[in-house]
Amino acid sequence: MADAVTNLYPECTQYRDEMLKVSPLHHLYYEECGNSSGIPVVFLHGGPGSGCNSTQRRFFDPAHYRIILLDQRGCGRSTPQGEVRENTTNDLVNDIETIRHHLGIARWHVFGGSWGSTLALAYALKHTGHVISLTLRGIFLSRQSELHWFLSEVKNFHPESWYKLCEYLPMDKRHDMFAAFEALVFCDDKAISIPAAGAWNAYESNMMSLLPRENNTNTASKTPSENITDGEVELARARVQIHYIKHMCFVGERDLLLEASQQLSHIPTTIVQGRYDMVCPPISAWQLAQVMPHAKFIMVADAGHSAMEAGITSALVDATDHYRSLK
Repeated sequence: MADAVTNLYPECTQYRDEMLKVSPLHHLYYEECGNSSGIPVVFLHGGPGSGCNSTQRRFFDPAHYRIILLDQRGCGRSTPQGEVRENTTNDLVNDIETIRHHLGIARWHVFGGSWGSTLALAYALKHTGHVISLTLRGIFLSRQSELHWFLSEVKNFHPESWYKLCEYLPMDKRHDMFAAFEALVFCDDKAISIPAAGAWNAYESNMMSLLPRENNTNTASKTPSENITDGEVELARARVQIHYIKHMCFVGERDLLLEASQQLSHIPTTIVQGRYDMVCPPISAWQLAQVMPHAKFIMVADAGHSAMEAGITSALVDATDHYRSLK
């Protein structure tokens, strides 16, 4: 039963984890938890670049679901960490299908938030017959307008975060902030790339919630080896995200996902969006709901982007509970 305070199911431990070779270059980390004989559900993390964590297992009833989480190429525990070669949206879609085959799963529920919603839609469009339901949060459709918002227009609401990112750069590099950070984050000298990656990632993190969150990271209390490890994770995340943004997430500016999603009208779908989402503006969720009128569309009035805000968490758990009746 979900916790009345957090709205999440209790902590659960994975009963299986593995590194799966998906190309000559890439190995993906995936794990399973919950009911090994249950109905499968796959969790697709955001970013691009973020990776999975144990809290994300808790959106699902572990007595009912066979819960599968994976770190996408270059992300989290997948290797090579931060690798952007052979790393496109189509590669990730193919990886999800490879894992499904590897695990002997015929059909599964698909759950994705933020960038994970892009990936969930792309997967469902290519492998429709294997999708039982879609639970989508903080909708991102990889359009030029959304990327422009994130890189520029959001400064109208989060000027502190945007100008702090600008001020990391010398004055002569601020005219093209994205290109400047790309050069820094992909620099071979980690004394340059890791701090730049930290600044880049903090920009998004500072806009995740409706209200500011305390930063519980205490770098001073960590050992040098822990700081190096954290730095490598930060660097991998930033490199993968910048790589995808540079290539418009390999989707393009043709509203491709929005138009194509009309084909998914037979798949039970829930769309959950924070009214004050500053990372993925609500217009995308609303437009997706218009082309998928069968979907249950929930606009959470007092939330931003984070899945950990109470109203969003509750709506997501309600969705996965509702879909327990589907096989």
